[in-house]
Amino acid sequence: MPRGLWTQLRVLRIRSGIKFYKRRTVSHMFGDEPLQVLLADPEGAGWYDHDWKPLAEVELLKQGKLRPGARVFDMGAHQCVVALLLAKIVGESGFVLAVEPNAHNVAVGKENTKLNHAPQIQVVQGAVAESSGTIAVSKGLNCQVDDGSHQWGSMPVPSFSIDDLSREYGTPDVLFLDVEGYECRALSGAVETLKSRPDCFVEVHVGGGLEKFGSVSEVLSFFPKEQYSLFVRTEAQDNFTELPAYGDLPRERFFLVALHR
Repeated sequence: MPRGLWTQLRVLRIRSGIKFYKRRTVSHMFGDEPLQVLLADPEGAGWYDHDWKPLAEVELLKQGKLRPGARVFDMGAHQCVVALLLAKIVGESGFVLAVEPNAHNVAVGKENTKLNHAPQIQVVQGAVAESSGTIAVSKGLNCQVDDGSHQWGSMPVPSFSIDDLSREYGTPDVLFLDVEGYECRALSGAVETLKSRPDCFVEVHVGGGLEKFGSVSEVLSFFPKEQYSLFVRTEAQDNFTELPAYGDLPRERFFLVALHR
């Protein structure tokens, strides 16, 4: 079957999954927080229709700048469930900016913020990139910046550099970054923001798109060890361990927390 036809079938399957999914609102414990979550597609149901254990990265960030009154950027916010957890910690005196490329996820995320009475969350549609403008992303619900393969289709969305977002919304105390392999490009647009030394969480997509736009060593270069303590864990691990000066890094997708010293 021609590659273009496979792409059309993948996109059609996503659209059909959304169109025919019977929406419902569920209540679960996400860590220590009871949340109501709108389930509006099969992928969201798989991720959110069950209780969550406390997120180890959130617990670690709470040892630093993630506290009441903090300003947080959640880049790649999907349907704002993690943004809601962050909003519970920063409280009404804090602020959470949730940026998400996919229009369906943005709409569901806004509904979730309303369901949970979280006015401190602002949801913006767009992708985080090295510069502001327009960028092509895939049409999947867990969409990625298009690498030119068009495997999941391609559509234009607004792009924002983190520095431009800081100028508009204020410099974050905490940066939460899950951008499906575009980590290096996104961080390269945060040069001025990183000078303020925010605490950071980065999902590092080894084998999942990172190598098309950068490398693990490039990700780490944004967090020099004389300024940050670095902690890592894989999905199979429950807890983070501090990265020694010349420690071995995981050879699979892993999570990185950088706490300013």
